[in-house]
Amino acid sequence: MVLDPTKHADWEIAEEAESRMKTVYELGDILGLQKEELLPYGHYYGKLDYRKIMNRLGNKPDGKYIDVTAITPTPLGEGKSTCCMGLVQGLGKRQKSVVGAIRQPSGGPTMNVKGSAAGGGLAQCIPLTPFSLGLTGDINAIMNAHNLAMVALTSRMQHESNYTDEQLAKRGLKRLDIHPKKVEMGWIIDYCAQALRNITIGLGGKMDGYTMQSKFAIAVSSEVMAILAIANDLADMRRRMGKIVVGYDKNDKPITTEDLDVAGAMTAWMVEALNPNLMQTLEGQPVIVHAGPFANIAIGQSSVIADRVALKVADYNVTESGFGADIGFEKFWNLKCRFSGNKPNCAVVVATIRALKCHGGAPIPVPGKPMPEEYKGENVGWVEEGCKNLIHHIETVKKAGINPVVCINAFYTDTDNEIKAVRRLCESAGARVALSRHWEKGGEGALEFADAVIDACEEPNDFKFLYDLETPLSKRIELIAKEVYGADGVSYTAEAQEKLKRMENDPDLKEMGTCMVKTHLSLSHEPAKKGVPKGWTLPIRDILTYKGAGFVVPVAGTISLMPGTASDPAYRRIDVDVNTGKVKGVF
Repeated sequence: MVLDPTKHADWEIAEEAESRMKTVYELGDILGLQKEELLPYGHYYGKLDYRKIMNRLGNKPDGKYIDVTAITPTPLGEGKSTCCMGLVQGLGKRQKSVVGAIRQPSGGPTMNVKGSAAGGGLAQCIPLTPFSLGLTGDINAIMNAHNLAMVALTSRMQHESNYTDEQLAKRGLKRLDIHPKKVEMGWIIDYCAQALRNITIGLGGKMDGYTMQSKFAIAVSSEVMAILAIANDLADMRRRMGKIVVGYDKNDKPITTEDLDVAGAMTAWMVEALNPNLMQTLEGQPVIVHAGPFANIAIGQSSVIADRVALKVADYNVTESGFGADIGFEKFWNLKCRFSGNKPNCAVVVATIRALKCHGGAPIPVPGKPMPEEYKGENVGWVEEGCKNLIHHIETVKKAGINPVVCINAFYTDTDNEIKAVRRLCESAGARVALSRHWEKGGEGALEFADAVIDACEEPNDFKFLYDLETPLSKRIELIAKEVYGADGVSYTAEAQEKLKRMENDPDLKEMGTCMVKTHLSLSHEPAKKGVPKGWTLPIRDILTYKGAGFVVPVAGTISLMPGTASDPAYRRIDVDVNTGKVKGVF
């Protein structure tokens, strides 16, 4: 029995479908894997030994590579994960060998307002509860590795403040002279916890640590997560882990995790996490889950390792980039593909009539509150005006030389006239357009979508990066601001200007990509500005350096690396059936 998504919650649909799940060994058989290449966690999901798989299949030709991105979303999200699962299921219905490669959800949005990013309706990744609540422990490993660096840093500062150089030498230490006001790193936790954005640590006596200002960020924004996303193998991860800059000394020399003798122990936490996770769709197609979300404040991509494995074990790999094409796709294009060497065959831009109306003039929806009345009736004018935002994202995909497919993620309230308007305008902009009803009908509802992607993958493309690594940092930021966001230019605070000058004189810059931090709710830095804003300048207030990941991270506007929890969070509706142990209410 398949439950009706118009009458049942996502967790209820997932729970019913889980009674028919394939075992992890059955999923392995679909992918042609050998038993020793599977590392089960129970019966229905597990990890993949990527080293054994790549050693055996590394010379096999790659399958087709598809990235799923989106229009600038409303605060409710527009269903990219749902579209990923729907496309995988639709390709499965067309008898294609297909696997999805998606990101692991963070506890922050899962317990807040956005949900777990497992998809929805009849297009989900299951089992839902493990997927949403820690899975095989990758994010926990990231938190332990990251916070161990902060333990090493703060304890070293305490010891240096309490001991002379001679006393330090007897303990096998040399003085690093870390500047307490130039500590770049903070702590991480996998929740949206605004109360931890700015903290004071080390209060008490001299045995209670070094007193200084500190901070928390959400776990998935950690440089360790970024390293997990782009590392090629364990040796590459170990090398990158030692290059993480935790702060600067009193002469502005960077202090790394290698200087603190902690990089090896950090990597030890990450050995198992480097193996990607294997799950499945509601209809039993394999899904690889690895690395984390938040493309507005992090790289927001599934891992390079996950994609490499997926491209060897299936003819089609459907991966996902966070938020809109200005955020996640830009990082997929200029960071992930640069680090991996993989070139996509097609990019999907997901749109909803709801989001188009929002960009066309309708009130902005608020999570946890009823949808404004204006969304309940047909309004072709709002949809047409909102298509300007969608076409802007189509043009971004085309600048990368990739074939775009627009997926209209259908709601049962959408009207024929609204859908026709989207088709007409997007086809005029040079994109294929497919209406997909995967949320309501699963893979059967995604056949038009699957066919459009198959056709797009058969056409040649001319993939190219927006900038090369010889390009000065200021020019890179300007190119992203103008060509991707539509800004007139860029401005800098005094602090950001100072860091920009330092970075442009750093020889390591030629090996580093540019990972922007910007709101996902607008093409601009101001979340309330919808559509395609004109006549604005992108303000850069800070520039962070992730030397381990190989990123320079310009921070635009007021966005924070630690999101906040809303007044009506999801955890209020999550509970456990004490008789069965089953979790209910996760979405």
